[in-house]
Amino acid sequence: MLFDPLMRRLLPPQLFLLCGAGATALGLALPVAGPLATAARLAGAVPLVAGIALSKHGSDLFGRSRTNIKTFDDPDVLVTGGPFGFTRNPMYLGFTVALVGVGVLVGSMSAVIGPTVFWLLADRWYIPLEERRMAATFGADYERYRSAVPRWIGRRRPVQHSTP
Repeated sequence: MLFDPLMRRLLPPQLFLLCGAGATALGLALPVAGPLATAARLAGAVPLVAGIALSKHGSDLFGRSRTNIKTFDDPDVLVTGGPFGFTRNPMYLGFTVALVGVGVLVGSMSAVIGPTVFWLLADRWYIPLEERRMAATFGADYERYRSAVPRWIGRRRPVQHSTP
């Protein structure tokens, strides 16, 4: 990827904060099809809180499993329990949902740029990098998990849970 050296320094939580700040600034400076009514904007608190909670839950499972959470380091444990049973990437999904909430709170369509940029970079760069490492480390176990659980959301078929 063209931005590979930069992206190797930019951790997903930092990208989340940058996208949130950028979405807010852009939404306030260049409102498009907005602003929404205050009551409608306040509804953005729901996905914001839910997304952060989902990301934290995934992070907490990594901690309880005593596995590495650092994007650019090799994984230690294949975590498949909790939210990892319906998405292989609950932390990225949570950040994306939270950024949608930020956009709604800002009340402008131009704020959609935040979750869009985050999702694209997660889907096209961070996740493929992590998935290559998972496949190299866990082999057939990871391939079974990958075939059972979608990258973003849903459930294909039951997965044997090895973690809390």
